[in-house]
This record gives sequence, C-alpha cells and structure tokens, in this order.
Amino acid sequence: MIEDNETIDEFLARHASDVEEAIRKAAAAEIMPRFRQLAAHEVDQKSGPHDLVTDADRKAELYLTEALSALLPGSVVVGEEAVHANPASYDAIRGEAPVWIVDPVDGTRQFVRGEPGFCTLVALAQGGVLRASWTYAAALDRLAVAIRGQGATLDGEPLRAGSPEPGRDLEVATSHPDYTTEDQKEALLGLWTEGVAPRACGSAGLEYLAIAQGRLDATAFSWEAAWDHAAGLLLVEEAGGAHLTLAGEPFRITGGNALPFTAARDAATARRVVGLLSGGV
Repeated sequence: MIEDNETIDEFLARHASDVEEAIRKAAAAEIMPRFRQLAAHEVDQKSGPHDLVTDADRKAELYLTEALSALLPGSVVVGEEAVHANPASYDAIRGEAPVWIVDPVDGTRQFVRGEPGFCTLVALAQGGVLRASWTYAAALDRLAVAIRGQGATLDGEPLRAGSPEPGRDLEVATSHPDYTTEDQKEALLGLWTEGVAPRACGSAGLEYLAIAQGRLDATAFSWEAAWDHAAGLLLVEEAGGAHLTLAGEPFRITGGNALPFTAARDAATARRVVGLLSGGV
C-alpha cells in the first residue's frame, strides 16, 4: 500500500507487479471459469443488443475494486459496471484522488460468443493524467503494461508502434454504428477513401494493443467512456504512437472531447486520420 508522502511513481515502482497479480487473479477467479461456460441467465443487455454484461463482468469488477483499493488506500475505482449502476461515480475521474479506471471484460460480445478477443483493462490516473495501464488478454495469456515515461511492454518485451509502410493502405478500426451520432457517422465516412482500409473494431483494448505492436495503423472511435480508452491510450503513447481528437488535441480522459478521435502508430498518421474525419484530404 502507499506510504505517507509517497508519490504515484514510487507506488508504481513498488507495486506495479502487485497490480498485475491482482488482474491475473481476478481473471482466473471470475472470468476464465465462465469463458465458454455461460448460462443464459448469466448474460444481460444494458442499453441494447450490442451492449452486453455478464456475471463475469460484474464479479471481476468487484474483485478488482476490492484488490486495487487495498493496494492504494485513498484511491477510488471507476468501473464500467459500477458507473452503469451509479452514473455520478464517473465524476471521480475529474478529481484529485488517484483513480483506477476498470473495464473487467472489454469485448463482452466476443466473450459471450466464446471467442478469445476480449481483455481486462486497468489504468491508474491522477488529476486527469494517466500514469500506468495494464491490458490483460486472459484467454491468450498476454499482458501489456505501460508506465508513463518508462515505455510499454508486452509479456516483458518492449513495444514500438513504428510507422505505417509507405504506399500501403492504412488499416483503421472504426466505431460500431450503434455508438455514433449522425454527425459522427458522416465524419467516419471520410475514411472510406483511396488509401484507407477501414474495418469494424473489436475489443477496443485489443485494438490499442495492435497499434502499439505495429499490427494496426489507427483507430477512429466516437465515444468517450474512459474504461474503454484509458489503458490503451497510454499503451499507444508509451509505444511511440499518438492520439488526436477532431479538434486536433490529445484525447482527455476527463471528457469534453471533439469526436470522433483517433489513436495511431505515429503523429503523422494521427494527423492524417483526423484530416479525413474533418473532411480533409
């Protein structure tokens, strides 16, 4: 746990591995035993057929809330399922206390279908600044970690996003139409042009990981929920990538962003995608 006058950097130096252990234990206890074993009564809809929640989501979030709060006394947890139950709890992201941002199962649709393309996302932020993040693909047993100023790793090996190969179409993962306004849909149509290969996104966390690995060039997302983006945005940054909103500014986890926004392998690609979203060339 954090000691008197200890900084977040000092806490991470001592406890980053403990956070990793908590995430792995949550997945082992509450997620993987339900993978491909879900009963009908363990799956519910929230806002619609594309917005699912399972017992794995709920129970893994409770596990992580208890474990992470104990590691860092005085911190708060903003989890997707807790915010669904109490939307006002999201405001903690804008406060000064350290905040854990948790998506227990990112890619719930894939999880429900029995596909391995889901992950657990945890980020630690303070004062609106991301300090560390963990992306754990439990079915694949792969863990990506990013700590601000210290780089990004996947299973302990450094990640570098690199730059897209010149002359090749940009591969861009885009928002599902159910999560876009009419104006955002019009902006996203700018990607359907020569030199770009847009496709529907899967788990947001795994799309960010693909950028950090240099396997995907960019995303174009139209929603702000921090639990989907916080971990991946820091991962991309620390792998050498960049993110920009439609206003040409970095994405803020505290909200108020001009949407859609992009995360990309490098700054030039981020600017190109924003230009297309803005109706540019």
